[in-house]
Amino acid sequence: MSLFSIRNLNKHFGGLAVTDHVSFSLEKGNRVALIGPNGAGKTTLVNLVTGHIKPDSGEVFLDNQNITSLSPSARVKAGLVRSFQVTRLFSEMTPEEHVALAILQRRGRSGHIFAHYRAMPEVMAELRDILGLLNLDALARIPVSDIAYGQQRLLEIALVMALRPKVLLLDEPAAGLPSTDTVLIEKALAQLPPDLAVLMIEHDMDFVFRFAQRVIVLAAGAVIFDGTPQAVAADARVREAYLGSYAA
Repeated sequence: MSLFSIRNLNKHFGGLAVTDHVSFSLEKGNRVALIGPNGAGKTTLVNLVTGHIKPDSGEVFLDNQNITSLSPSARVKAGLVRSFQVTRLFSEMTPEEHVALAILQRRGRSGHIFAHYRAMPEVMAELRDILGLLNLDALARIPVSDIAYGQQRLLEIALVMALRPKVLLLDEPAAGLPSTDTVLIEKALAQLPPDLAVLMIEHDMDFVFRFAQRVIVLAAGAVIFDGTPQAVAADARVREAYLGSYAA
């Protein structure tokens, strides 16, 4: 059985089918891009998968467990973690404090962050490893408000790594970054554990083609393509629905 799968997921708002019998699966180590035009239902799909919206029908499975009825926080504990398109960091806190809080939350000890985490060798060792991996160690004790936006996006990736997900959903990780800073995100994604399954929503097609081993295309709430990056540009339905002149 797949590590992660969604089966016939449906969601209607009024008479509009925002998610229309969507099914696909991920295996360990998959690097998959989810693309589609604005209004295709990508964000709704992620909200359904993460439990922020309840589906009208269909099921979500993680590691052979039906998680359709679990709360968002319970899904995170089970190993399904998402990042957001817009940064959700605390401006007065440091990267070190953010990552320590994520580690302690995973361990069920988040109430101990400010008084005790620096006295916990195992927590300090883990957060130093994570910050070092993403080249954030030199900024560890600087307030988030004083670090560059690109480094804030890297910190978000550090936070999801601290939660040790099995499946990671990335919602436009390079959103708001100049193209010169996109390379920072790409390098960070290359450092993710090789057995982690990653599903990334992204509009930057150059980024998609460098990252993805597989591309899923959503249009009008339905999957119209699921295959290799090489094949997606040649698909007539995808050209019409989304890629347009880029496919040329």
